[in-house]
Amino acid sequence: MKIISSANVRFACLALAAAIAPALAQSAHVLVPADKVQWGPAPPVLPAGAQISVLEGDPHEKGPVTLRLKFPANYNIPPHWHSMTERVTVLSGALHVGMGDTLDRHTSQTLEPGGFVSLPGKMHHFAWTTSPTIVQINLEGPFDLFYINPSDDPQTKLSTR
Repeated sequence: MKIISSANVRFACLALAAAIAPALAQSAHVLVPADKVQWGPAPPVLPAGAQISVLEGDPHEKGPVTLRLKFPANYNIPPHWHSMTERVTVLSGALHVGMGDTLDRHTSQTLEPGGFVSLPGKMHHFAWTTSPTIVQINLEGPFDLFYINPSDDPQTKLSTR
């Protein structure tokens, strides 16, 4: 008969707990059929005209967040940054993305449906559209957005009216 030490038992219990913890932490699955995606006005931190659908999580809270943004044609998101990594997948239309402190259409790259970009936290970037576009964004909340040029912040423009 083989004797198992208490240290080995503790290690095995810790390994088992680590393996099943993610499954236990998720309380329920999320299922959103395409025809059940609910759209509403995007928050005022984005320029007017965009719509949002939060598919998972709460953008104001810590934890995983999956959301979609619907942009009209000729929509600009001025240069900005986030404290978290932003992962963007284009679902329809085309999203033009660039890095830097000014919205420069000549240095941006175009992402079409299926295209993906991962933008590390604090990376200065911008986006624009020429046609109606829908993107899906995955991030770890809470969501934030800081404009490079404070005068680009739509909330500032609203408060000065």
